Amino acid sequence: MTVIWVVLGTMGAVVLAVASSYIDTELRRRHDLIPNLVETVEGYAVHEREVLSEVTEARAAAVGYMEPAGTVRGSEPTAAQAGAENALVGSLRSLLAVAERYPDLKADTAFLALQDELTNTEDRIQAARRFYNANVRAYNQRVESVPSNAIASVFGFRTERFFEVEPVARERPPTATL
Repeated sequence: MTVIWVVLGTMGAVVLAVASSYIDTELRRRHDLIPNLVETVEGYAVHEREVLSEVTEARAAAVGYMEPAGTVRGSEPTAAQAGAENALVGSLRSLLAVAERYPDLKADTAFLALQDELTNTEDRIQAARRFYNANVRAYNQRVESVPSNAIASVFGFRTERFFEVEPVARERPPTATL
């Protein structure tokens, strides 16, 4: 009977690792979009250096929490990583607010395509976050419920934290009509 609980606990840990790598993939996708978005805005909004610099710095901080591509995360997302991602979200919101002041930029097809891609990526990040958090919830319930909590404490299984990241855009940008 103990072997079954150990196997179930190990399988739960593996599922959390897979879910975590799914989040990393989507966050990396967003990180890869940001330089193109900054470059596009930079061409129009030359006087907005502070906002562009803030986005670049926030991206660098968020990327610092990522594992190298192709490796499996050794641990689950941390509160510090979530904080860095939320700082990045705040700076991206500022960047998109700057774009609102430049009608030519808002009409630029490259900017619209990047903004749409960012929205798609945000949807995928939120789906990955929900998937990860659902698995954390199920895992935590197993670790805290009787009789599996006794086995969990013997083998060092601990509850995990949820990964909370705010979305950049709450809704899709309007599409250009010709």
